[in-house]
Amino acid sequence: MNNAIHLPIFIIGFMGSGKTTLGKKLSRLADVPFIDLDQRIVETSGMSISDYFELHGENAFRDLEEKTLKSIAPDAGAFISTGGGAPCYRDNIDWMNRHGLTLYLDLNPKVILSRLITSDRSTRPLLSNMDDKQLLSYIHDKLEERSTFYKKARIHINPLKLSPKNMLELLVKETQSM
Repeated sequence: MNNAIHLPIFIIGFMGSGKTTLGKKLSRLADVPFIDLDQRIVETSGMSISDYFELHGENAFRDLEEKTLKSIAPDAGAFISTGGGAPCYRDNIDWMNRHGLTLYLDLNPKVILSRLITSDRSTRPLLSNMDDKQLLSYIHDKLEERSTFYKKARIHINPLKLSPKNMLELLVKETQSM
């Protein structure tokens, strides 16, 4: 599939939806680079996302996230996993739609909850002090709040219902029509 992906594919969705895991699989299958936006932020800031949040606050983090997102070359084929909130600030989702293809990983809140329960919440600054009931309520509220932005993605996929190979075939077709 080399050269079949000629522009960035931005993978968006709620935390725990599998953006990084799927992005890595798709990049291997397509033989194009994978970029984890949060990892790029960690590398450029020299601190973890949770430390950056704690030290500088959410607004400063969102500014850095936007700057990092927009520093990615729009003419290069790559899979880019974004943070869950990245599409929801300023014009980020519109910018991603203008400069590449957006793929929304659309999962049920209970599936997201089951994934987040087993993850290390201390690495997720917005969740670190919540119990499971509070977390499910938070997921519902945030998904509703972010749905306007997530729905602007060109492609919506439940990653549990499509294999990475079939997903890649769909994405290649979509990029060829762009």
